Amino acid sequence: MNEPDTRPAAPGGLEHRLRHNRLARRDVLWLFGASVGATALSGCAVSPVTGQRILVGLSEEQERAIDAQQAPHQFSQDLGAVQDAGVNAYVAEVTARLQPHVQRPGMPYSTRVLNANYVNAYTFPAGAMGITRGIMAEMQDEAQLAALLGHELGHVNARHAAQRQGQALVAQVAVVGVAVAAGDRGWAPVAAVGGQIGASALLARYSRDNEREADTLGQQYLVAAGYPAQGMVGLHQLLVSEHDRQPGLLETLFSSHPMSTERLATARQLAETTHAASRSAPAQRERYMDRTASLRALRPTITACQNGELAMSRKALPEAQRQFEAALKHAPEDYAANLRMAQCLAAQDRLADARRYAETARRVYPTEAQAMKLGATLKLGLRDPAAAYAELQAFDRALPGDPGVLFLKGVSLEGMGQPRQAAEHYAAFLRLSPQGGAAQHAVTRLQAMGYAR
Repeated sequence: MNEPDTRPAAPGGLEHRLRHNRLARRDVLWLFGASVGATALSGCAVSPVTGQRILVGLSEEQERAIDAQQAPHQFSQDLGAVQDAGVNAYVAEVTARLQPHVQRPGMPYSTRVLNANYVNAYTFPAGAMGITRGIMAEMQDEAQLAALLGHELGHVNARHAAQRQGQALVAQVAVVGVAVAAGDRGWAPVAAVGGQIGASALLARYSRDNEREADTLGQQYLVAAGYPAQGMVGLHQLLVSEHDRQPGLLETLFSSHPMSTERLATARQLAETTHAASRSAPAQRERYMDRTASLRALRPTITACQNGELAMSRKALPEAQRQFEAALKHAPEDYAANLRMAQCLAAQDRLADARRYAETARRVYPTEAQAMKLGATLKLGLRDPAAAYAELQAFDRALPGDPGVLFLKGVSLEGMGQPRQAAEHYAAFLRLSPQGGAAQHAVTRLQAMGYAR
């Protein structure tokens, strides 16, 4: 079901300030958070798991297309894959060990460990999976990792995403970030912290029945692959205890994957009965610790970033800044920490300082696109629309197909005194994303320039 559009309109007088290259902080933040990409994506099919007929809204071809088109953008919203080839290869190895035991072994499964600090994992309909470094740093053995991957594989194989589309009769793809507070009341929730709810906007909310089925399937897969069923129990214990200790940290996970002590109890019961024979299987703790050592060494930085992101969501910007400073003290070259610091400083109207951190982030991870988009909006705020446009061109080369970049290019071209080219970009943006605050602004500008009624 399409949710009502509650995103704010552009700040009053934005077009005047654009013409005179006098963007205010609120303009920069609005531009950074305004773009949303949406696309509409049918019938009955047979469940690969149960053999029963299910109502689906996506064909298998469409599932694959969503993964190919949308997953790269969501992974970038979650700050891209960690720059440790060994960690990504390790997770891919565990996935490959599970894959022969699923009902849809021919799907294009892939995994990425992402720089996102929040605790979560998710999958797109055809099996493009993202696992955050936040959850990787918390798990204790390979069996827990296999349980996590098995659970996401369960969603793919039961075709839960396709079923949701069938039930809703609509598909909506939205890349939305957690809002950062700015000073002005009417448009405060506009500057994205990152991709913390981007995946849940597309993939959630899974029903509790979906989650139970994914748990059951995941436990089957991990046992068939030679792991103890206790891995699923350990994973649930970890998540429930973390939620009790710091509930804000797992808000995204619990919103997209409803948790309960009932699910923990079910996993434990199945481990003790149906899967009791797996009790002696090795959990591979030592191998997990060895292969994830680089991430575990970053735990102080990850924890500080988590605390900073939570502070930003509470609009406590000075506290957030202190947390990001602590993160950077431990790991000055950490991409995520530099990007978050840049966002935090931008929200405090310290655009020049923010730009330096954004440039560091880009230098550290030159192929990841989010630092380019943030850098572009900061350059707009610093009255350099030509440099902003160049940054957006680089984004397009790194990650083509983001409608928001078309919008920001239109804004940049207006600032450069090129209204015809700006109008072309606004029109192209509207063809892809006709709703939302950015769309409203694009229509307004096209009307003002005489290109629309």
